[in-house]
Amino acid sequence: MNAVRIPFRYAPGVALCLLVSALAAALEHVELAVFGRAWIESLVLAILIGTLVRTLVPLPAAADKGIAFSAKTLLEVAIVCLGASISLGAIRDAGPALVVGIAAVVVVALAVGYGIGRALGLPARLATLVACGNAICGNSAIVAAAPAIKAEADDVAAAIAFTAVLGIAVVLLLPLLQVALALSPAQHGVLAGLTVYAVPQVLAATAPVGPLSVQVGTLVKLVRVLMLGPVVVALGLVAGRAGDVKLSPARMVPWFVLGFIAMMLLRSAELLPTVVLSPLAHAADWLTVLAMAGLGLTVNLRSVLFAGGRVISAATLSLVVLGLVSAGLIALLHIG
Repeated sequence: MNAVRIPFRYAPGVALCLLVSALAAALEHVELAVFGRAWIESLVLAILIGTLVRTLVPLPAAADKGIAFSAKTLLEVAIVCLGASISLGAIRDAGPALVVGIAAVVVVALAVGYGIGRALGLPARLATLVACGNAICGNSAIVAAAPAIKAEADDVAAAIAFTAVLGIAVVLLLPLLQVALALSPAQHGVLAGLTVYAVPQVLAATAPVGPLSVQVGTLVKLVRVLMLGPVVVALGLVAGRAGDVKLSPARMVPWFVLGFIAMMLLRSAELLPTVVLSPLAHAADWLTVLAMAGLGLTVNLRSVLFAGGRVISAATLSLVVLGLVSAGLIALLHIG
C-alpha cells in the first residue's frame, strides 16, 4: 500500500514541474528559431516561469510535496550524475591553493556579513543567520545554524526570505557579468561557486557559459558546502552550546556530495564505461531543468516584503563584498 501511495503523493507537484520544464524548453527552442541562439537558457527560464507561477497563482497544497521532491531530491540525483563528467584532473589543475582560498573566503564573508548586519542594526542572531546564508549555502546554512545559536523562528523566516529573491537575481546577473568583464569559463565558474547560494542555482548561473564553467562552479560550490559542518560547530562553541549542537554525518556531508565524489573518482579511474557517460550527462541536464522548475515554484516574490529593509540591505551589501573578495581570490590565484 505504501509503495503505491508514495508516488501519487508527489505526482501533482512533479507534474507541475514537468509542465514548467516543457514550457521552458519550448521557449528556448523559440529563441533558437528566432535569434539563432538561446539568450536565456531553459534552466533559467524554468526558474523564472516557476517563480511567476508561484507568485501569481495560488497553488494547491497537494502540489507542495512533489515540488519539494523535484527541487531537492531530483536535483541531488542530477548532481551525482554530473560527477561522471568531471575528473580529478580538474582539481589537480586548480591546486590546493583554491581549496584553502575557498575556506578563507567563507571565513571573511562570515565576519564581514555579521559586521554589516550589526552595523545596520540587526540583532546578533539575525545578523549571524544572514551572514551564514550568504557565506555558505543560503537556506541550508540558515536552518543548520539556527539551533546552534538559539535563533527564534521569526529570525529564521526573515533570513530565509532574502535567499529567494537575491538568489534568483544573482543567477540572472552572473552570466551578464561574465560578458561585461570578459571572464573565462573557469573564472566565471569560480565566481559563481563562491557567490551563488544554492547548488542548483550554480548550475543555472554557469550553464549559459559552458560545460567547463559548470564543472568548476560545481566543484567550488561543493567545497563551500563542506564548510557548513565546521562553521555550525564553531558557532555552537562560541555560543557555549557545543554539547547541544547535534550534527548528523548526513548534514555535515550530504549524500549527494559523497555520490558526486564517488562518480568523479570512478571517472578518473576510468571505471565508468564510456557508453554510460553520455546518458548520464543527458540525465543530469534534464533532471536539473526539472529541479530548476521546482526551485522556481518554491519562490514567492511577495515573501521578500516580509523580510524587512534592513535584512535585505545587509544581505545585499554582504553579497557585494563576497563578490569582491571572490574576484580578489581569482586574481590572486591567477585563475585563467
